[in-house]
Amino acid sequence: MEIGISAFAETTPDTTTGATITHAERLREVVEEIELADQVGLDVYGLGEHHRADYAASAPAVALAAAASRTSRIRLSSAVTVLSSDDPVRVFQQFATLDGLSDGRAEVLAGRGSFIESFPLFGYDLDDYEELFTEKLDLLLTIQRDPAHVVWPGGRHRAAVDGLGVYPLPVQQPLPVWIGVGGSPQSVVRAGTLGLPLAIAIIGGEPAQFRPLVDLYREAARRAGHDPAELPVATHSHGFVAGTTQQAVDAHFEPYRHTMNVIGRERGWHPFSRTGYEAARSRRGALLVGSPQEVAEKILLQRELLGIDRFMLHPSAGTVPHREVMRAIELLGTEVAPVVRAEAGPTVPSHPVALPGAAAPTART
Repeated sequence: MEIGISAFAETTPDTTTGATITHAERLREVVEEIELADQVGLDVYGLGEHHRADYAASAPAVALAAAASRTSRIRLSSAVTVLSSDDPVRVFQQFATLDGLSDGRAEVLAGRGSFIESFPLFGYDLDDYEELFTEKLDLLLTIQRDPAHVVWPGGRHRAAVDGLGVYPLPVQQPLPVWIGVGGSPQSVVRAGTLGLPLAIAIIGGEPAQFRPLVDLYREAARRAGHDPAELPVATHSHGFVAGTTQQAVDAHFEPYRHTMNVIGRERGWHPFSRTGYEAARSRRGALLVGSPQEVAEKILLQRELLGIDRFMLHPSAGTVPHREVMRAIELLGTEVAPVVRAEAGPTVPSHPVALPGAAAPTART
């Protein structure tokens, strides 16, 4: 069972002081977070890609590379790479470079993204939302199979690649590619059919509601000839851990409410209330906010309900002071993770199985 952190490098206003740190300051904080996560024994750090003023990480691979030389064990992942509006060749090159700098610890978590700012920024039409992702994922996986000799026939949005190499070559063969989803049945079927590891964002509702998606994913994998037992499943949830439940709630609620209401106004959601927060924080709710024991119990519940191999906690949805985020990371590594691992059994490296024609993945512990 792997335990990790995800972040979007938020630069939203501090709800206590009203101050907003610069993008540069937040990126340096991210590197400090990754370094601490490595020191306290966490397994993975995932950094999301966004293209708006309230997030600093528009180029996650660059920020992760800054942490590569300051860490030795932790895996470094996107969370997610918005593949629809990027070029798969450049994505592969960036993460292969990260893989070399980290000596084989890079991962690509590819998704369609929950924000749309990158589409007009890079000149794409939102009407092509689904087609773009399908086409570009096909090219990325073609490169993954044999980066030194890429033959791809081309599509409506990308020219063909006729026997060219994509360099540098990664340390890991193949470079791990996961699929990140928010709840679309079509997306989980695609991931299962392709034999790719799956990461599910559980932001609202109850984790139990996602069991049919996990079953659908594993059935799609089985029908496509893959062994579902060899395909890792991860979940990603918002939450926060502190020494006591009250400390966790006091640190997390106001920044979280502010961020959810900003996004909610953009998307037409109802205002986020304390009542909704407490419901989400209940034992079967999606939020993991509390003491180390409470957070460990909710991670183990997700494992029981969904059979997950990896859990990613997102503690900074909203601007929680950096010192408190660092303390949460420390507690997650030193107090939560040992409890979860003791109950769940030894960690199994979460690497994708080799695709047909690809070399076997390099195992790392």
